[in-house]
Amino acid sequence: MAAVNPSAASDLTHIVLAFEDNRLIGDLFGQFDQNLALLEQRLSIDAIARGNQVTLKGSQTACNQARAALESLYQRLLQGHEIHPGDVEGALRMAASADAQLPLPTLEPKSRLAFAQISTRRKTVVARTPTQDAYIRAMDRADLVFGTGPAGTGKTYLAVAYAAALIERGDASRLILSRPAVEAGERLGFLPGDMKEKVDPYLRPLYDALYDMMPPEKVDRGLQSGMIEVAPLAFMRGRTLSNAVVLLDEAQNTTSMQMKMFLTRLGEGSKMIVTGDPSQIDLPAGQTSGLREALGLLTDVEGVAHVRFTEIDVVRHELVARIVTAYDNASREASEERERRYNERRNTNARGAGERADQPS
Repeated sequence: MAAVNPSAASDLTHIVLAFEDNRLIGDLFGQFDQNLALLEQRLSIDAIARGNQVTLKGSQTACNQARAALESLYQRLLQGHEIHPGDVEGALRMAASADAQLPLPTLEPKSRLAFAQISTRRKTVVARTPTQDAYIRAMDRADLVFGTGPAGTGKTYLAVAYAAALIERGDASRLILSRPAVEAGERLGFLPGDMKEKVDPYLRPLYDALYDMMPPEKVDRGLQSGMIEVAPLAFMRGRTLSNAVVLLDEAQNTTSMQMKMFLTRLGEGSKMIVTGDPSQIDLPAGQTSGLREALGLLTDVEGVAHVRFTEIDVVRHELVARIVTAYDNASREASEERERRYNERRNTNARGAGERADQPS
């Protein structure tokens, strides 16, 4: 598929890629070659299309990454999937991580990138970052998975997609969605309507993802039949959840007792997925986050997996990644300033204690 001609400069490469199915070229290169333009922008290369061929010129590392990305996207098109600009970004991230010899993504023969993916009848979701790849594989491997990190990394969306796939395959008979309501509390009584109507506003992100993955009529039937259940955390006590996939979102706002209660609901043939952002805790000051505590206590427990997302994994608008980074930097600087002041007070107190000890009695 590719011919490589090293140029006179040691680090410059000339690669020609040819794709057999001409019907897919328009989708692969994008409207007005916008996908190739994105490769050029991200990798500082030249990508010149001619018929079913594209010529890549630039540094050897960048051209190899572009080739891996294009070949993986072409394979997606051969499988009947659509590709969008976000998929191109994801292919580039995965190619860069493979080029750096990281353990993810998995490599198939011929160095073809093998993206972990989740498929339902309505949609196929493919990992767009190495961490998403690890997250999907962790959900396959472990019965309890923690996905933590900032907004926009896909941790909740992928969890709902995975749960929907299990339901469609018949590997789980129920899908249970839970989320701490009204920030850290469970005070729902003052809200109008039945229980579903009370918690719906807090579960809207989960519903949005669910309707993306399953036909709306199937989601509605599932909610009516109980196959899909919304269960506020306060109403989970005393239950054993068997043959179900159970998703707890915004878990950073659970208390220690709530998290322990939730985790011990796990029954035979079930999977639990817990998502949250430990940096966005809304609990009252001095109250321990159940998510943070659980992550510390269950680090070495067999059957438990923890996947950490960072701002690098943000797959929304690229501005979101910069916003997350800015907040993280501010939080880190504030933490360093508090530590500096604490050390100054401790040193001052130590000097004062030493001076008092030197004074004659």
